[in-house]
Amino acid sequence: MSKQTGLFFIVFLCLNTVAMAQSSVSKIDLSIYPEPEKGYKQMVIEVPHSDNDAAKKIEFTVGKWMQLDECNKHGLQGIIEQKDLEGWGYSYYIFKSDGNVMSTQMACPGNTKVNQFITSQPEMTRYNGKLPIVIYIPEEYDVQFKIYKAEADTYRASEVKHK
Repeated sequence: MSKQTGLFFIVFLCLNTVAMAQSSVSKIDLSIYPEPEKGYKQMVIEVPHSDNDAAKKIEFTVGKWMQLDECNKHGLQGIIEQKDLEGWGYSYYIFKSDGNVMSTQMACPGNTKVNQFITSQPEMTRYNGKLPIVIYIPEEYDVQFKIYKAEADTYRASEVKHK
């Protein structure tokens, strides 16, 4: 076998392994979670396992796209409740909202409307590359998330001297 053929074979095996790893839809069977209630859908956040899961956090927000003025700050009213999955030791989240949007009340010149993703208060949870984060949300909403990672550097706080 020539060097070129051998190299091609190794690259093919590596790419095939990566493709197979990415094709796995879920780390655990999601059928253990309850079915979404009428008017709701089930969303899942899955992140890769790392050697340093404890140094990471996930922040997720529930929101929806809306045409709103561009000069005011807007926020979606609603709450994210954490529930226990009975008998499994896992948890999941349910977002409940009446759909109302709070806003500052500045007068906007031109009253231009833009498409914005309006979110509720974010929820911070631990990063776990072995378990999904399951969230139930109203059908017209969506979930976005960020991953935060702690730096290796540590810093010392300053002492305040009192007389």
